[in-house]
Amino acid sequence: MQFVLKSVLISLALVGYALADGIKPEALAKDGAVTRDRHLTEIRDIMRGGRGGYIDFGFYYTPTSSQLPLDSKYGEHDGFAFNHHFAGFGAGEVGKNRHMGALLWYDRSGWDGEDFLFFPQYNEFSLQRSVVTWGLTFTDANLDWTIAAGMQHQNLEHRGKIYPHEDDSLAYSWAHLRWSKFSAQANFYRTDWRLFRFSLDLESRAVYGGKKSGLLTYLPNVSLALYNADDEGDIDSMRVTWEQNLYNQQLYAEVAVDLSDNWFHSAALKFYPDASRMIGFEATCLRRDKRTVEGDGVFVEDDWLWGGAIDLLFARIAYNAAYDYDNFFGAKGTFLLEFKFNLASIDGWLFNRGAARSAPMETGVVKPFDKNKYSEITPLNANSAPKTIEAKGIRYEKVGGSTGSTEGGN
Repeated sequence: MQFVLKSVLISLALVGYALADGIKPEALAKDGAVTRDRHLTEIRDIMRGGRGGYIDFGFYYTPTSSQLPLDSKYGEHDGFAFNHHFAGFGAGEVGKNRHMGALLWYDRSGWDGEDFLFFPQYNEFSLQRSVVTWGLTFTDANLDWTIAAGMQHQNLEHRGKIYPHEDDSLAYSWAHLRWSKFSAQANFYRTDWRLFRFSLDLESRAVYGGKKSGLLTYLPNVSLALYNADDEGDIDSMRVTWEQNLYNQQLYAEVAVDLSDNWFHSAALKFYPDASRMIGFEATCLRRDKRTVEGDGVFVEDDWLWGGAIDLLFARIAYNAAYDYDNFFGAKGTFLLEFKFNLASIDGWLFNRGAARSAPMETGVVKPFDKNKYSEITPLNANSAPKTIEAKGIRYEKVGGSTGSTEGGN
């Protein structure tokens, strides 16, 4: 068994070495904005209930330094792209059906010449950045609304010489408002907006008091995100994401469209053996721009990436998956392994983020022991009416009188 496991890992490493494309400094430079957006997307999913708890932690593992090289103007450099992440949320009841909570999301990501968990190499091509999102939440379960707000801090730990200038200790404010099936999010840097997201989560989910089956579970979940990368106030891009239950809240289709840039972005078909989403399988397709330089001109053509992922409770294995391309520096052509764990809870039920139903659990019902019912001897009251008791198959009768009593048995 160990030989088979080692053979599989070596094969994956060789495939990654042979097919992997280098990641670009530009992708690393914009990862701060990507991470801040992902944090708010995950917070939106958790705030569908607004109460309970959530925990997530994990990191990507790439065994070889040639698996995700950095492709800069100085050549190709072997090293390790990394992402270490943690998220936590908890809410408690402060009044009848009213809940207050706090949340914290943390990512440390970038590229370095050595694989590490705590202390990077800090060479001239390295980039290390952390993004922290925190906030407070309040939910009124009777009126079915939630409000949350807080700050996002983007801190540059180290920047190599090939990356564009970036201010350190950037502070962003954010807010989230949900009412029933509708939610809105906003993200600001000082007085300039960076993100507006509007979502309609129409699908009925049992974990939030909805239906377990029926037509309401087949309603779509749609979001529109507006992005602004600078302080001009203009909309740089708009993305619409459509998630559709296809069968029993286990088979889903998801499509993302960029309204301001070539339309189709990605599509995914996702299958969850159980609606709690503890285990998942996905096949994805993503369209990206492939730029080639010929003479004095730059030509852009479509490049289609086909891939997928296997998502288990403690690990995720992916190849060319659209999620990793969008959130892991445009990683392409290599197998990625992520060690992770995430779990959400509400009203005592456990499930994964975005799930429709809780994980199946067996509940044993223990009936209280009635010592009077099963007592071998029942006290007799001489002043009461005649009684009949049973013990060990023998029947006794006792009759009270003024002159005496008689006892008999069968």
